[in-house]
Amino acid sequence: MIIFPLYIDPGTGSALFSILIGAAAALYFVSRAFFLKLKTVFLGGRNKINTGKNSKYVIYSEGKQYTNLFRPVIIEFENAKTEIRYLTSSYDDPIFDISWKYVKPEFIGEGNKAYSYLNFINADFLLMTTPGLHVYQLKRSKYVKHYSHVLHAPSDATLYRLFGLDYYDSILLTGDYQGNDIRFLENKRELPKKQLITVGCSYLDEYSEKIKQLPDEENHIFTVLVSPSWGASGLLSLYGEKLLDPLNSSQFRVIIRPHPQSIKSENLIINKLQARYNENKNIIWDFERENIYSLKKADIMISDFSGIMFDFMFLMDKPVLYINQNFDMRPYDADDLEHELWHFITIKKAGIELSKESFVHIVEIINNAKDNETLAAARKNACKEAWFYHGEAGKRIFEFMKKTAENIA
Repeated sequence: MIIFPLYIDPGTGSALFSILIGAAAALYFVSRAFFLKLKTVFLGGRNKINTGKNSKYVIYSEGKQYTNLFRPVIIEFENAKTEIRYLTSSYDDPIFDISWKYVKPEFIGEGNKAYSYLNFINADFLLMTTPGLHVYQLKRSKYVKHYSHVLHAPSDATLYRLFGLDYYDSILLTGDYQGNDIRFLENKRELPKKQLITVGCSYLDEYSEKIKQLPDEENHIFTVLVSPSWGASGLLSLYGEKLLDPLNSSQFRVIIRPHPQSIKSENLIINKLQARYNENKNIIWDFERENIYSLKKADIMISDFSGIMFDFMFLMDKPVLYINQNFDMRPYDADDLEHELWHFITIKKAGIELSKESFVHIVEIINNAKDNETLAAARKNACKEAWFYHGEAGKRIFEFMKKTAENIA
């Protein structure tokens, strides 16, 4: 018997492989959902998880990193003497440090434990920053009448993983421009139209006030803030000492503020770099929860594709240098768009691109960027496009929640 070898051309093989991976992922998440429902039924979990009593207003915070975003909102509820439940996945959320009368904070656990709670919660209006509703473990509860997502960055709304916002009823924008891409995806995917409400950016409002309270430094030294994202395409992973060595040789003070996820995922890289510059007193590492202290001290920022560049430009009105990477859009909603993202168009206008070949000239580049009027004008224009209603976001979010809940009632 002659056995003929089976040949599959590379294109067909790649397609089959993608189908198998997709089928495996679908089976995994379907099975997880099935066992979650089975568990809640047999353990009486449905009655335990669902509070039974309907809550008119609920906020869910993934953790204390979002406290500054939600605080202006719950202050409005407190001042209006209107009760709201604040559910958090941080047991040490700073919200617990404040004595509230109308705000009811609760720790509901992390990860799947929190999702199990939320999947059966009872509320008229639920506000979250969590993307991927009804895509993975976090499902729409049949006891919630309105799901609203508040954007937690003034950059593109399509920089979430695929289908990140598809199953929300409303999206709260920081600037009008973000709504255009959401509408494009709705049309392309034949989705119901969501309410798109521009409210501003509550955490930028919060930071703006906090920074005003910080004192200016005595004997200030010109300071470069290196504040990258994390992962294989992040600045520290790709370049590390290639960028930091020229800065180390300069007369500048250098603050390195890694992304919080870097501490978990890139600990070896950070330890190596800390050891390398241990003797230089002008290199400082910042691992504080809030970035405002470093933003206040910095005269210029070096980053990659991190959205912190816009925080720095909008709050401090100072220049940014960025290292452009070939950002892989395929896992993100942005991959379904047919135009370049606002994020990348804007940073080209308002920032100065660095290449690894230019690192040796970093001091000269920084000196030339200090008083660049073209960059300053571009920063102001970007701020007008992306950050509406300065100081009003908390009030506008509260008013939208109240109006929507009343219409539901």
